[in-house]
Amino acid sequence: MNLFMTTGTYEYMKNMRDKHPQENMVVMQGEDTTLILHETEGKSIFQTPRRYEVVDGTGEFKEKGFFVFNNIPVTEEGRPIFEHRFKNRAGAIENEPGYVAFRVLRPLDSDTYVVLTEWESPVYFEKWKESQAFSKAHSKPEGAPQSKPVNIFSGSSYVTTYQAKPEDE
Repeated sequence: MNLFMTTGTYEYMKNMRDKHPQENMVVMQGEDTTLILHETEGKSIFQTPRRYEVVDGTGEFKEKGFFVFNNIPVTEEGRPIFEHRFKNRAGAIENEPGYVAFRVLRPLDSDTYVVLTEWESPVYFEKWKESQAFSKAHSKPEGAPQSKPVNIFSGSSYVTTYQAKPEDE
């Protein structure tokens, strides 16, 4: 599965989605931009998208919620370690109230992975961050060696958030 994203004005992104109703696309608004996701087994309809492969994921995106993009720069050598951690995760997020969907996205044109979640609202995301399941998901695995951890990151991670814009706005 591939996921493509691009930015532009809300009207342009909405028109693009409406022209391709057979495609799985979600339009969302950030603080200062509009983003559209296109998830497909095929090629992108965008001219110059950010391109990703889906490494792991659950749920189906809906165009109603709150989207959180955890952008994580990973070294070339660190990619297998990073992906292994997610492929062997506990899967606790799926049982959290307000959870909608989750994807781990491998970048095809950069070093920055995206861990993308959709929630029914920002309130549910905040509750997830305060939960025991979040603490467990972000802790060192049991039985992991106590040696100095290998730095697999090539830069600081950062979070961006978006809100699906209801059609009646």
